[in-house]
This record gives sequence, C-alpha cells and structure tokens, in this order.
Amino acid sequence: MRFVSRRILFYAFTAWAAITINFFLPRMMKGDPVSAYLAKNQGKVSPEAADALRTLFGLDTDKSLLQQYLDYWGLLISGNLGRSFSHGLAPVTDVIASALPWTVGLVGIATIISFVLGTAAGAIIGWRRGRGSDALIPIASFFSTVPYFWMGLIAIAVFSTALGWFPSSHAYSKGADPGWTLEFIGDVIYHGTLPALTIVVASLGGWMLGMRNMMITVLDEDYITVAQAKGLSPQRVVTTYASRNAMLPQLSSFALSLGFIVGGTLVMELVFSYPGVGKLLLDATTAKDYPLMQGLFLVITLAVLVANILADIAYAILDPRARQLEA
Repeated sequence: MRFVSRRILFYAFTAWAAITINFFLPRMMKGDPVSAYLAKNQGKVSPEAADALRTLFGLDTDKSLLQQYLDYWGLLISGNLGRSFSHGLAPVTDVIASALPWTVGLVGIATIISFVLGTAAGAIIGWRRGRGSDALIPIASFFSTVPYFWMGLIAIAVFSTALGWFPSSHAYSKGADPGWTLEFIGDVIYHGTLPALTIVVASLGGWMLGMRNMMITVLDEDYITVAQAKGLSPQRVVTTYASRNAMLPQLSSFALSLGFIVGGTLVMELVFSYPGVGKLLLDATTAKDYPLMQGLFLVITLAVLVANILADIAYAILDPRARQLEA
C-alpha cells in the first residue's frame, strides 16, 4: 500500500501539471478560438453573441487569469470540456465520446493481440534459441520497419482490391443502421479486420524481439540453473521463472501502448477512412477548434497516466524487489 500510495501521489501531481499546461497553452497562442470562429462567420455573429461565446469558453476579459483557471477546474470537475466550433457548438465530451469507442475497440484489441502473440512467441523463441524458430525474428522485424501507410495500402490492394476478402474503408457498410445488433456488430468486425491485422503485423516484431532478448538474458541467471537442477519441467521453468521475469520490461512498453491507444493511429484512420480519435484530432487542428483539441489532449494525457499507474502496480506484484526499493 505504501508503494501504491506514493505512485498515486506522483501521478496525481503529474495530472495536475498536465491539466495546468493544457489550460495555459491555448491562451499563450496567438488569437483565441472565438476570434477564429468570428473570422469565419463575419457579419453573422453579433457583438453580444461574441461576448457570450467568450464567457462560455472561459475567455471573458473581465475575469483575471487566476479566476479563469479556477473556473476551468470547476468545469472539469463537472465534466464540461467546452463546446466544439467545428461540430456546431456540440459539447466536446459528446464529440469525443462518439469517436472514442471506435479507436479503443480497434486499436485497443489489435494492441493487446500483438502484445500477447509477440510476447508468447518471443518467450518460445528465446527458450529455443539457436533453432529454426529464430528465423521468425528478422521476418517480423522487417514488417515492423515498413512504413505503416505503405503497409496499409498494400493490404488494401491485395486483400480488398485483388482478392475482395475485406472492405477497403469505413467502419461499417453505407446504409447500415448502427445499433447493438448481431448484424451490425458483425459488419463492424468485418470492416475492422483488415486495419486490425495491419496493426498487429506492424507491431508484432517489436514485442517478439524485446521478449526474446530478455529471455536470453534471464536464462543465464543462476536461479534458472537451480530450477533446472531441481528437476522442474521445462514448461514450469519457462512460465514460472524465466517468462515472469523477462516480461517485466515489456509491461512498461505495453502500458505506454495502452495509454496511446486513446490517441488512435492517425495514419491507419486516414488510410482506411476509419472514424476515430486520431482523425478527430487532425480535423480539430485543421479547423483550429481549440476546445476540441484541448479536450483531446487532456483525454490522451489522462489515459497515459492511468495506464502507467496500472503498469506500476502490475510491476510491483510481479517483482517484489520494486516494492522493497520504493519502501
């Protein structure tokens, strides 16, 4: 509990710093979202409406910067991230909530699959080092070095255009009625299979190489020799002793990957015309929709922090030495 409490306090301070930077950064930029909105709608917005917009977005010049900062915290606590200019002044929380499930569902599942497969394959290859299975490492690493947009285009050309196995774009068929029905869920899975497989293939090599190298290092430790001398089965030595310690560095990388899932894979969403947070962030940047950008940056930052907290807890559970060093 002492270890967990210290880590939570550290990440709470980090979250406060990130939120504070998220508040001041847009105000340090030239202009403001209201001025950008008024420039696009010259003559359509009255001065009274412009003042109301500035008050709505916490840019009221009658208030001090400290008061605006306190009001910003009040809005955050109440779950109000402002309104998006590029989506008809819709609440930012609603705009993000409409795109977030697509990103988490696709990139999240693909990341977990690639981590599990890559870690398991790397452990087996490291245990059986010097055999034919080592040939999988350069093959997987080759696909990891291919630019993602190029791999996505090749996947579309082969599996969509040539073979016709999967659709080339969008999250579901045109004219489909979104809902929690088996027909619609199957359509979503069908459309998401090709981009998910592309993500898995592109990231599999890194997980395999990292786990394989750590397994080789761990297998030279004395406690592995002692476990083998006791007559333990090879399966138990691999799973209970070697893999458990070798995968500790993998957890940190996996936590960062989970955190950045919320940010989405922008290139993937552009290549496959897939709706998600990454494409939403690009559209918000292009439209200078500062409230939406601010909300997206905040969500991504908090997701990374939460993922790191969970990784630290898992690390402490798997490795008691981490708890002892913290104490």
